[in-house]
Amino acid sequence: MIGIFERGGLVAKVLVVTSGKGGVGKTTITANLGCTLAKMGEKVALIDADIGLKNLDVVLGLENRVVYTLLDVVQGRVKPQEALVRHKVLRNMYLLAASQIATKEMVSPEDMKALVKELERDFDYILIDSPAGIERGFRNAVSPAHMALVVTTPELTAISDADRVIGLLENFGFDDDSIKLVINRVKPKMIKSGDMLTQDDIKSALALDVLGIIPDSEDVIIATNKGIPVVLDGVPLTSTFENIARRLQGEAVPVEKDLKVSENKGFWDFFKHLFRRRGEK
Repeated sequence: MIGIFERGGLVAKVLVVTSGKGGVGKTTITANLGCTLAKMGEKVALIDADIGLKNLDVVLGLENRVVYTLLDVVQGRVKPQEALVRHKVLRNMYLLAASQIATKEMVSPEDMKALVKELERDFDYILIDSPAGIERGFRNAVSPAHMALVVTTPELTAISDADRVIGLLENFGFDDDSIKLVINRVKPKMIKSGDMLTQDDIKSALALDVLGIIPDSEDVIIATNKGIPVVLDGVPLTSTFENIARRLQGEAVPVEKDLKVSENKGFWDFFKHLFRRRGEK
């Protein structure tokens, strides 16, 4: 993974977190990965591109601090830096919230590129939370990104939708090195018992590098209801997000560490065989 972001110059590494299907945990992953990178000392900006819904501010517990939104920036009322909301605890992390009264058609891919260009020299990482689906909001979110994190769950409908998004990303110029897979809400016991997809189901649909495997956890729901990202709530899932962040920083952290599968080698042997690079036989 070393060298993923070798772009030259001191500009931010811009990632879009996307999915084909709603409800797979994309916003939660954006918030927690951003918090984890900030905890590691990186300066991070999170952009909520899910215009009309705006959930990222709620997950971060910042909804009452939002004054200006992405739409205010696009329409020239304020500069991007003026619209950023600083996190209450992580003073090196900022949010640009979406507008709940706007529509996706009020923002263009060119607007997003210009906005990110104004911010990229002020940050180490910019994470864009994309709306689910493949229409205008998706195009807006992916247009300024260097890398796409495709979030899916081990369900046939989510895998199928993720595969469609991967194809669209390739049409936008992303290659295998700039598209990574994050598998969320994994239940090892269900996979072992054959109740959560089969090897052939997944293998026939996706063949990408896996950036992270996030186990299913009630801690996410509890933390979200508190308005606190789970990585700030002192729970075991924090280590999984730390592993993902370290991989983004170039460290070769084995993916099996995400599930602590040293206690369950049989599951890891099964799981790691599911994902090979696109085109391998």
